[in-house]
Amino acid sequence: MMQTFRNSAKLIAIVLGVLMLIFVIQLSGIFDNRGPTIFTRTSAGSIDGQSVDARTYEAAVRQALDNQQRQSPGRLSLEDEQQLRDQVWDQFIQSAVLEAQYKKHRITVSDEEVIQAVRNEPPPEAQRAAEFQTDGKFDLAKYQRWLTSPGAAPVVEALAASYREQLRRVKLLTQVTSDIFLSDAALWQHYRDDNEKVTVSLTAVIPRNAVPDSTIAVTPAEASAWYKAHQDDFKRPATAFLSYVSVPRLPDASDTAAALTRARAVRAEITGGAPFAEVAKRESSDSVSAKQGGELGEWKKGSMDPAFDSAAFALPIGAVSEPVRSQFGFHIIQMESRSGEKAKGRHILIPIELSGAHRDQVDARADSLDRLSAERKDPKALEEVAKSLGEPVGHSSPVQEGTRVLAGNVVVPDAGVWAFRAKAGELSPVIETEYALYVFRLDSLKAAGVPPLEEIRGAVEQAVRDDKKWARARDIAKEYLRRVENGEPMAEAAKAMGLPNREFGPFPRTNPPLTNPVVVGAAFALQPGQRSGVLDTKDGLYILQSVARQAADSVAFAKDLDQYRARTLRQVRDGRVRNYLQALRDAAKIEDHRKELEAATRAGTTT
Repeated sequence: MMQTFRNSAKLIAIVLGVLMLIFVIQLSGIFDNRGPTIFTRTSAGSIDGQSVDARTYEAAVRQALDNQQRQSPGRLSLEDEQQLRDQVWDQFIQSAVLEAQYKKHRITVSDEEVIQAVRNEPPPEAQRAAEFQTDGKFDLAKYQRWLTSPGAAPVVEALAASYREQLRRVKLLTQVTSDIFLSDAALWQHYRDDNEKVTVSLTAVIPRNAVPDSTIAVTPAEASAWYKAHQDDFKRPATAFLSYVSVPRLPDASDTAAALTRARAVRAEITGGAPFAEVAKRESSDSVSAKQGGELGEWKKGSMDPAFDSAAFALPIGAVSEPVRSQFGFHIIQMESRSGEKAKGRHILIPIELSGAHRDQVDARADSLDRLSAERKDPKALEEVAKSLGEPVGHSSPVQEGTRVLAGNVVVPDAGVWAFRAKAGELSPVIETEYALYVFRLDSLKAAGVPPLEEIRGAVEQAVRDDKKWARARDIAKEYLRRVENGEPMAEAAKAMGLPNREFGPFPRTNPPLTNPVVVGAAFALQPGQRSGVLDTKDGLYILQSVARQAADSVAFAKDLDQYRARTLRQVRDGRVRNYLQALRDAAKIEDHRKELEAATRAGTTT
């Protein structure tokens, strides 16, 4: 019964995220009744003029964070948290626009429909639960009996709410796609797109490659004019510039020796009679295999770490290895079987990590870093911290809002989010990574927008140069076309002019090796032997010639018509649904005040 309850908890966890949003999207809860256009301290923004209650939004965020923590017990970074917040906000938007469509189309779901869905369409997790299996197969009768038990009540309530929402959505999207019909002629066209294949010879004139920079001059007047005419091209997000001090926490020789000593002790315990599986469950840091007594299952030679693989394939069956060092630490291996290139066995992983006196030393330096930097707002404080610890001051790469900080070659969590909440000169809290502890200083923050010309002159001049290259490239493409029209083979003319020429195919229209739709369209418009003119596209200039065409098999089409009709209808309907949902999202009038709300919350003020 306890196991059944645990499975119930799993099901609750699965549906609670959806359930929370279902509850909060109701008009009585999600919207702030004080007015659709007033931003108050309890508003996170608005969707189509209706203010979203901040408490409801935050409750959904907490639920999403809790669900994520259950799935991934490790610490969530600030970036992870922000991503979840954005996902919840997008769910609010989608739920709100769908709610409007349900009302518009008068979509309703009866209690009887919900009951039948809960009884007869169990979620995948229930179908996999051991309690609902008979002879290794899901037993619907067991699941239905369980639904009537007292312990299932909270799950049934959650499932009912979830299924009601799913049924409403299915009904709406069925209406949206109900008019889709594919005649045999339309199906044949789809079939041809999937199965008709062409082979083409293609010569590309890519301006950035065909015309050297050194041949194009750009005057200051041209750069200035281009800058004024193309302001939107140079917009950039807010950018932070950071300095930092780090305290390494990498293992040293003493930690390696300690891990080896521990690995030898573990091996001695096993060779002394202790069951390998019991020791693995207690000692192994490979949490996945540890739960299975160290079992790795079957693997193919070459798929593991080289040192591990080499030792495993040399170890006698049943023997317990000496500690084997890999990139992950020390392994104690026991082989169960081997056949050719495949092996089956188990292991215990002892990681190389900070320990003993070295750990105490690193912890002391970490405490010093925390103490010296705590709540310091003086910009010079970072240099003082660095001097006290004997560490240099580093400088991260410029950080754009919404991205992570790169300190040296290490991606550091949290700092990128913190930077856009801080003021210039402030020091961050201590940020922990696997390899070091960091304290950052916000040196400066450049607002989003178009930077001054002098700051980006090089980029502007390159843009002018690229534009001039296009004009030069068009002349090159015309000259190339003139040569092939006069009888010179495409490949020879391309070689003479230093242009790339390549044959592609055979390929179908629906899965081409070329990403340019203009080129693909031309490839299927040409008959074998025909050549295009210069195709002037946003990617470059192209000239192609059809080499061969392989027709679609009409006999095979007729034979598989019913299956092809069902598959194609499903694809077309899926496409209609995606476009419909995206159109609803694009048409929604969204005001997002979450940043201001979060800033006010951190500052302890109201907006």
